[in-house]
Amino acid sequence: MAVAFFALVVVLAAGFAFLNGFRDVSTAVALSVRTRALTPSVAVVLAAVFNFAGVLLSGGFALVFSQSWVVLPSGMSGLTILAAGLCSAILWGIYAWWRGVPLSSTHALVGGLVGAGAASALMGGSPISGVDSILLAQVVLPLLLSPLIAFLGAYLLVWPVTWAARYTQPDVVHGRFRHAQSVSAAAVAFGHGLQDGQRSVAVILLGAVAAGVSDSNDLPFWVILLTAVMLTAGTLCGGWRISYTLGYKLTRVDPMRGFIAQSLTSLMLFVGAIGFHLPLSTTHTVTSAVLGAGTNQNFSVTNRRMVLRILGFWVATPIVTAAAAFILGLALSPLSH
Repeated sequence: MAVAFFALVVVLAAGFAFLNGFRDVSTAVALSVRTRALTPSVAVVLAAVFNFAGVLLSGGFALVFSQSWVVLPSGMSGLTILAAGLCSAILWGIYAWWRGVPLSSTHALVGGLVGAGAASALMGGSPISGVDSILLAQVVLPLLLSPLIAFLGAYLLVWPVTWAARYTQPDVVHGRFRHAQSVSAAAVAFGHGLQDGQRSVAVILLGAVAAGVSDSNDLPFWVILLTAVMLTAGTLCGGWRISYTLGYKLTRVDPMRGFIAQSLTSLMLFVGAIGFHLPLSTTHTVTSAVLGAGTNQNFSVTNRRMVLRILGFWVATPIVTAAAAFILGLALSPLSH
């Protein structure tokens, strides 16, 4: 029974990775397409290739992340928690894509795990260990600090870059930064693979340990390959609703500001994944950086209603997914006994 349910968790984790790539392709390529630095088809292929490479290289970080993330109860109790958390994150991610709102898959997953763990504890099962730490380190602090750093960093970087290009003709500046955006778009896609690939890999590893089919120190290559393939497949299918929001509805950016937002985003993703093993939301980071770079202009181009709508979804994400996973966890609780 546990092995069969582990197979279900693997399928759900693969679906979560696919949806992640499907929704988040826009975070890497929206600005490059908006400024005509890349065509949509070239941008999607570029994002897919570097997403794939990022996931393949995230294996060691994913193993460390899974060991320091949460401790699930063994057996069916842990597997039902994972299944309920993944289902709630997937459903909320589909709804947010349909509404064209960029949000964090990580926060959706964490909220789902917390809600499912609460349901397990309520029904007399074993709770998740480390809930307080993941709520603080992966929901509260990133929700507050990561967007703030990205917004302020991009806003401030506009001034020195503008000053450095002050004697150059505008069309020359735009042309140079369009070429630079091709590189920065690839960097964002690579950082997205490093960061978001860890989450799907970690979920499968936690499920394998709960089902008793693997040790916590083992990292089967098929787990990394499956995650990389599904994330890449989602990227190639590409959901453009969110891309339209970032590129056209949120604010107006030129190639220089697009390059600044993408470069800062990729730097934060690399530092978070490699330097501190800290899960950062690619969506939160790039959206805030776009908003910061676009705000630093001589005229108002920011859609404030859209900003408030996005912030509302960000705050609601862990709450909604926790509530949905709590209900699903209650429904699945008979299987864990």
